Amino acid sequence: MTFDPASYEFRQGPGPTPIRASTVLPARRELVKLDTEDGHTLVAELALPESGPVKATLITLHPLPTHGGFMDSHVYRKASYRLPALAGIAVLRFNTRGTASPHGTSSGAFDEGVGERHDMEAAVRFAVERGLPNRWLVGWSFGTELALMYGAVEPVASQIEGAILLSPPLHRAKDKDLLQWAAFGKPLTVLVPEHDDFLKPAEAAERFSLVPQARVVGVDGAKHLWVGEKYAARVLNEIVDEVSEAGSGAAGLPQEWDGPVATASA
Repeated sequence: MTFDPASYEFRQGPGPTPIRASTVLPARRELVKLDTEDGHTLVAELALPESGPVKATLITLHPLPTHGGFMDSHVYRKASYRLPALAGIAVLRFNTRGTASPHGTSSGAFDEGVGERHDMEAAVRFAVERGLPNRWLVGWSFGTELALMYGAVEPVASQIEGAILLSPPLHRAKDKDLLQWAAFGKPLTVLVPEHDDFLKPAEAAERFSLVPQARVVGVDGAKHLWVGEKYAARVLNEIVDEVSEAGSGAAGLPQEWDGPVATASA
């Protein structure tokens, strides 16, 4: 059974509604398919602002699917729930090859970050063909490896503005990939939890010193999976500050919504 975003039931409350983990704000959401050059079909969802221009586009790359990562991982769900309405930002989420989530299962099998290059290229190609502007890669854990290894080379490099990395482990991505990003020259923002399981802020600052334009941000109290509304909200604020000229505002993105809302079941 594939989740249908049209199943959200939006209701107007008596006043402003606090934005919680399961709060879904209005957007134009559609299930889409991404076709890779090596013959796979990937499950995806595009969430667009209900009205007004798209100010930026996030192409999200999820955590390791063999350890529970998928397009519905909580930070990316919350980005799709909130950012189209709060910041005018489009969010494209997809399951890499062989990955299953409530949105469905992509064809193929996990390929240790090798074949997944075609998956990322298919997502970027889709965003370009749809005319979505100001495109940024957002990688989380395993997704940061894909962004680092393949984001600074064609056909992706000329189609993106930069990348934002959440909890990079730097396992598959090596120094040569960092040097490739250094030569690429486009922005790289790196959010590193204080209590990360793989790469802590001090070591991240040292490793990413190979990329002069990289901005490494240590986040006190956070863990690799960014569990807790406080940390998910921090990530979304940092993303909006990076990709949008207006940014998230002095106090961060709004924590209430005065309009129709829906509640997600998970």
